[in-house]
Amino acid sequence: MELGIVWLVRVAWIAAILPMLIASIPNSKLTSFHQLVLGFARRGKILQPSSSSQKWTLPQKHFAHFYVLGVAWTTLLLAATWMYAFKMTPLTSDEFHLSKVWRAVFLLVLMEIQVLRRLMESFYVFKYSPSARMNILGYLTGLFFYTAAPLSLCVNIAPEVVTFAGNSRTSSAPEFDLLSSLSPLMKLGWCQLIGAAVFLWGWLHQRRCHAILGSLRESPSQAREYIIPHGDWFEIVSSPHYLAEIVLYAGLLIASGGTDVTIWLLFGFVVGNLTLAAGETHRWYLRKFENYPANRNAIFPFAY
Repeated sequence: MELGIVWLVRVAWIAAILPMLIASIPNSKLTSFHQLVLGFARRGKILQPSSSSQKWTLPQKHFAHFYVLGVAWTTLLLAATWMYAFKMTPLTSDEFHLSKVWRAVFLLVLMEIQVLRRLMESFYVFKYSPSARMNILGYLTGLFFYTAAPLSLCVNIAPEVVTFAGNSRTSSAPEFDLLSSLSPLMKLGWCQLIGAAVFLWGWLHQRRCHAILGSLRESPSQAREYIIPHGDWFEIVSSPHYLAEIVLYAGLLIASGGTDVTIWLLFGFVVGNLTLAAGETHRWYLRKFENYPANRNAIFPFAY
């Protein structure tokens, strides 16, 4: 069962990454496919009401659905995995397996911090234009991502956790001790500490950049206006919130130890998806504003 679910998740990530890889090949025969993939990535200001694909779109405010799902699913996985780790700690002397289980708990804690903030921002920071739309396939991709991403962080031990959860229904739950449940997290290695630092660096910058974007539409009169954003990483790239997301997922990758193929595939999807979206956003800015800062790249400083 363990290998089955691991490979199922990996195949899902590969299937999601493959179209982006094909679309990035500089071949004239693939132009139509490239435009098709970009069409799915377009949303908000980039997907204008005149677009022929409006029939297959949803309001962009449905972004909140991703984070409701992300919070609910991550919380469930975190609670089950944490209880399993707490119960297993005094029962085994296999330090390697124990560290793997507690590392999964740590990764899910970081993911919970991310999805909780994104949920709050979707309600209190972002003020979407009434005309802002998103492609329906992009919506389904978002639901897939916030299902598969948290699962990828603990997929190697998921079968054990499911078995534990099933057994817990017919047996008394272990007595929970807060200190005992936290102390193993304090003993994690350098990879987890460095990964957490990188994660928090990206997390803080994404929070600042989202606050900047939200401030551009603080009043109803600004709902249909587009303004060049300034401040924080906006001074060097057009989509610093995407760059920050890549940074924080790089932090998760580092904290995982960098040996899990599933988390590498998760990271590859994040990089590919956000790079495509950032490229489209950058080209829109250049078309929209004649005075757009020439020193800004799309997403990666001094590179792209």
